[in-house]
Amino acid sequence: VAKDLGLQLPQISERGFRILDKGRAQYFALHGKTGHLVTAERIDREQLCRLVQQCVLRCEVIMVREM
Repeated sequence: VAKDLGLQLPQISERGFRILDKGRAQYFALHGKTGHLVTAERIDREQLCRLVQQCVLRCEVIMVREM
């Protein structure tokens, strides 16, 4: 995420990033030391997408402060 936005790692914490997942569980997080988008917990595809053939998890990266 940091690389895609052209930010240095210290700027991530300064700008106040948040990851918004749809639903109750928080599946993704932003790794503070690397700036990578990582899984925050184990994701069980059979539990999440048992009724659909194509499984897609959507999330949004929100930056609190302006660029």
